[in-house]
Amino acid sequence: MKISLHHTLLCLVIISGFLASCSVSRVSSERKFPAKQLKEDFSIFQGALEESHPSLYWFTPKEKMDAAFSEVYSHLNDSMTERQFRTHLLKVITSIRCGHTSINYSKRFSRYLDTAGLKLFPLGFKVWKDTLAVTANLNRKDSIFRRGTVVKSINNYSSKQLIDTFFNYITGDGYSQAGRYQTLSTFGTFGVLYKNVLGLTDSFAITYVTPEGSDAVATIPVYKPVKDSVEVSDSLKPEKYSQRDRRTLRRFSTRHVQVDTSLNSAYMLLNTFSTGTNLRKFFRTSFKNIDRLGLKHLVIDVRSNGGGEAGNSTLLTQYLTDHKFKVGDSLYAVKRSSKYRDYIKFQPIYWLITSVITHKRSDGNFHFGYYERHTFRPFKKHHFDGSIYILTGGNSFSATTLFAQELKGQKNVTIVGEETGGGAYGNTAWIIPELTLPNTRLRVGIPKFRFVMRRELVKEGRGVMPDVFAAPTAKDIQKGIDVKLEAVKALIIKANEANQAVMMK
Repeated sequence: MKISLHHTLLCLVIISGFLASCSVSRVSSERKFPAKQLKEDFSIFQGALEESHPSLYWFTPKEKMDAAFSEVYSHLNDSMTERQFRTHLLKVITSIRCGHTSINYSKRFSRYLDTAGLKLFPLGFKVWKDTLAVTANLNRKDSIFRRGTVVKSINNYSSKQLIDTFFNYITGDGYSQAGRYQTLSTFGTFGVLYKNVLGLTDSFAITYVTPEGSDAVATIPVYKPVKDSVEVSDSLKPEKYSQRDRRTLRRFSTRHVQVDTSLNSAYMLLNTFSTGTNLRKFFRTSFKNIDRLGLKHLVIDVRSNGGGEAGNSTLLTQYLTDHKFKVGDSLYAVKRSSKYRDYIKFQPIYWLITSVITHKRSDGNFHFGYYERHTFRPFKKHHFDGSIYILTGGNSFSATTLFAQELKGQKNVTIVGEETGGGAYGNTAWIIPELTLPNTRLRVGIPKFRFVMRRELVKEGRGVMPDVFAAPTAKDIQKGIDVKLEAVKALIIKANEANQAVMMK
């Protein structure tokens, strides 16, 4: 039988594609790497951190970091999956106490996880101290574990045991606890850590607090995703929204301003300082309109702002600050190049950038002098001089912390909410090269610059503390009450009443 070359090649492509897809599923989920390869990867992982991370010993003494490296290395005597190896490395990353240092799965394994339909822990929680309050449940027909239900134990692990255990695998800046609680509260994080650290079972015996206040136990099954079972009630499908509509909706979810004339106030939601969001124009237009309306109160909500470009956070600060300021005390890298360059994506570009923007000083470090020397001044045009309320929380991170800390203590500024996840003292970030381990292909983000914003705050190592603390209880979660926004509203009403009383005299 004669078969054309075209058909032969087509069959080979189809067969190879099928085998590749099967291989991805099988290898990505089950493949174990021999101890020799794990040790090779670990040596590169440790060496790169010790060589280039400028804050490896900022909050953890060298002897403790050495012990963390040794403890993980001692477990590498048998083969492991990528998931298992990454979980071990996370313990080292967490010990550094730097929220910008990360370790991610290989691209291949990440693609597998996106489509694998693996079993999942079904509940999500708002986490604080020793408390777990349900915020989400994948088992939609479950009538017990509704929003706000307090869980006291899972499979005989108390809530405190679970939180303390998972904290060993959650990165964060310095000694800020709010950021770690918020990370664990992000839906999916608790379940992933439960699976990776403790292992999933087919069911979970959960002790919870009933609406009457007594303890009870219920057993729920593990969640098994069914392909195409999720109904999307409101998506951004092309047939439902135009391209312009989708852009508008995305911008609105990222940043917008709402005006309440009854309270003489504006509410600015700002979920990022990233580039590509046209924030310069947004700030200019927003403050022009606020000035035109003569509003006396401005609420800036950065609770979900994980940071971005320091230039954007500085720009916003200039519309609000009443004094000249420098962004920080020092900003420097300890290395320009790396002997692990073969494993670092875009290493020549990082070398070129740091060679251009930094200069070696007598301390042996490579300083980025612009932010150390430059003084920024308040804007005169459309500058806001009324009362400012900044909403913060555990997700307020990186450049957001720069913004909040610079304004903290100003007489017309009140910070409301919880401690920021980002350090008030500074951070380690700015340029974050990605190192890929050669065997497992795990990707390690190692920030290159140490930024000291307030050197006197380094020892304490905390986030920006609120002037007015406001955090939800289980009942608030159950009722859907935004306690931070309600706290700000009460402050504005009180201020307006006081001003009205003065005017009536």
